[in-house]
Amino acid sequence: MANTDFKSIIALDSELNQIQDLDLLLERILLEARKVVHADAGSIYVKELMMDDGEMVDKLAIKYAQNDTMAQKLPEGEKLIYNVFSLVINEKTISGYCAQTRQLVNVPDVYHISPNAPYSYSTSYDKISGYKTTSTLAVPLQTSEGRLLGVIQMINAKDPGGNVVPFSQDDELLITHFATSVSLALQRAYVTRAMILRMIKMSELRDPKETGTHVNRVAGYAVEIYDRWARNHDIPDADRERFKDTLKIASMLHDVGKVAISDLILKKPARFTPEEYTVMQHHTIYGAALFDDPQSPVDIIARDVALTHHENWDGSGYPGWIDPVTEKPLKMNSEGKPRGRRAEEIPLPGRIVALADVYDALCSRRVYKDPWSEVDVLAEIKQLSGAKFDPELVTIFFEILPGIKQIRNLYPEREAV
Repeated sequence: MANTDFKSIIALDSELNQIQDLDLLLERILLEARKVVHADAGSIYVKELMMDDGEMVDKLAIKYAQNDTMAQKLPEGEKLIYNVFSLVINEKTISGYCAQTRQLVNVPDVYHISPNAPYSYSTSYDKISGYKTTSTLAVPLQTSEGRLLGVIQMINAKDPGGNVVPFSQDDELLITHFATSVSLALQRAYVTRAMILRMIKMSELRDPKETGTHVNRVAGYAVEIYDRWARNHDIPDADRERFKDTLKIASMLHDVGKVAISDLILKKPARFTPEEYTVMQHHTIYGAALFDDPQSPVDIIARDVALTHHENWDGSGYPGWIDPVTEKPLKMNSEGKPRGRRAEEIPLPGRIVALADVYDALCSRRVYKDPWSEVDVLAEIKQLSGAKFDPELVTIFFEILPGIKQIRNLYPEREAV
């Protein structure tokens, strides 16, 4: 094992520490971990407190899965769609054993696990996916204090000739060092996500519709839409990844201005009157005003998203051309009111979140409506192309629809308790 392997991990550590969003960091960690040990595929799990048989228990929830062999079969630009599932942390599975014992697990061939091992491997998914797992290497992700964050599982090490081989002792050293080096970046990203979700929780206390799962889904959709848009427009990889990170966090704050709206309106269990709807529209202005002294790219994008995610492509949206601090019109219509922004007058992040937000709202249950059927939701999105939504973004939305559905599965609606 060359010292350059460790040096590359140290250099990568600095780069990973610049990623602010937890989900994007997890996805990047999985990618880089696979590179370190030349793994053809892999998965990353996070520890979450989840319901199981009526009790809250610690589980491992899959967040990302990658597979080079399967991805090569997809059209260019398409992403691998994988099953979303969780498993109890116990000794019955390889990753569960790794999480419970906090020990690295290296299995040369999952089809020939020693009968003395407490864990086993289910071959059913291999049969469904058409991809055979042979060697696997699982390593715990934990803080310096020993708190478990999750597990990285590498699948099918490959030699220079492309043959599947067992993971070596050198691989064990590299992946252990890698897991240790990324722990600080993960802790920082968890803190950032927690701070954002606490802000969302304030909104949720005021508006029951504004939930953590909703904002995670909207932000996830937004990033996927932007990623395809950026690829279509030949945005350099580094710029694309940097903007995705900023957009993800900013999108989660799209409705933060609702904290300034009266409970009588926010918690009304029915549709708004025209007068109430006018008051509700001000949440865009209040939200943007929170970022009137931007200190970072996140603040700038968050301001644009908060202010413009209810603007319409045809200019019929709100709040229009208005200064969110003074609330004075910047451009007026014939009635002396703020003129609605139209087309590319609406910043790209606002146009993206507008589509993501409406899609999620239509798919979700509200006190005044049941969730729409998928057929009706997609028909509505298509019908509103060029009126409410940027037609280019609608085209992209349908191109990446499998990935959009994947995000809905990652952040399902919470059950009422």
